Amino acid sequence: MAIRVVVVGAGYTGLAAAKLVARWTDAAVTLINAEDRFVERVRLHQLAAGQQLRDLPLAGLLAGTGVHLVVDRVTGIDAEEKAVRLENSARAVRYDMLIYALGSAADMDSVPGVAEHAYTVATADEAVRLRERIDDSSVVAVVGGGLTGIEAAAELAEAHPDLKVRLVNGGELGAGLSRRGRDYLRRTFDRLGVEVVEQARVSEVRADGLVLADGGHIGADTVVWATGFTVPGLAGEAGLAVDEEGRLVVDEMLRSVSHPEVTGVGDAAAVRLRSGQELRMACATGLPSAQHAARAIADRLAGRAPRPIRFRYLNQCISLGRRDALVQFVHADDSPREAVLTGRKAALYKEAIVRGTILFERYPAIPASL
Repeated sequence: MAIRVVVVGAGYTGLAAAKLVARWTDAAVTLINAEDRFVERVRLHQLAAGQQLRDLPLAGLLAGTGVHLVVDRVTGIDAEEKAVRLENSARAVRYDMLIYALGSAADMDSVPGVAEHAYTVATADEAVRLRERIDDSSVVAVVGGGLTGIEAAAELAEAHPDLKVRLVNGGELGAGLSRRGRDYLRRTFDRLGVEVVEQARVSEVRADGLVLADGGHIGADTVVWATGFTVPGLAGEAGLAVDEEGRLVVDEMLRSVSHPEVTGVGDAAAVRLRSGQELRMACATGLPSAQHAARAIADRLAGRAPRPIRFRYLNQCISLGRRDALVQFVHADDSPREAVLTGRKAALYKEAIVRGTILFERYPAIPASL
């Protein structure tokens, strides 16, 4: 009987890992996902701004691979019985090996009022809700100065020039960028008319905007919450070792440190290198990690010793609307170099990277240098 490998989550890492395990081993691979479509999460700010994204049925991306697709929501994992429970099926899906790739979601519970009054770009449905809301808005406050917040603010400002966009950040804008990167980001926001509010900690979200920790108020018809992510609690509920954020703790071969038959990839796994560096949530992390995880599984099934993950970052690519972008080149540990690429060339570079993610999902054995 073939080894049963079950993959939960068909995002960037789960889809690639499932296809690679099916290609590199004789295992029977089952991929479980709540939706029947692949979501280009890195483009959801574009969807919120009114653009259409391509339709990517998972069945088409899996055609000819031998991967069995199950469209259902995972409600639990029984680590002792090695079984995955589903929302719409009385029968659990049993596994010999499990790849945990459930990803992350916007953190809607850390600040009062976020769940009731804020919008996000974390899922396609949420991005569509925001798009519909924008039509009735005159002032939008985007909370969060990370890549998601920066891209969302720029995209909305460019697509809706009559819309007042405010970016509210608890620290300094572009704190992880080089001096040249920060300067370019500020000039771009000035050009787009984005008002930047720094060192502003939000204590509550209301229907009329934001309440700050110092008692101040920032008015907005619509609030976009782009700060902080949370992961599903299924790993911890199953008794798997997790960190303080609920992410599956894995070793250098991406195996669960408590249950070695479980492999973790993507945002829901806490991956640390021998140096102690923790890899950030990003496609740049997830795609090479998916390849490594699938190769490690193939090695174990073939009786070979898997190699520890080796990883280095190259750049951070930030879209600033459709005609502008910022590419921040970084050291191997993700700290910024002074060098940046900006303007139209950077926009083309960024677009090539984003298109490359779909090429990778179609042919995940290609080098993941994204």
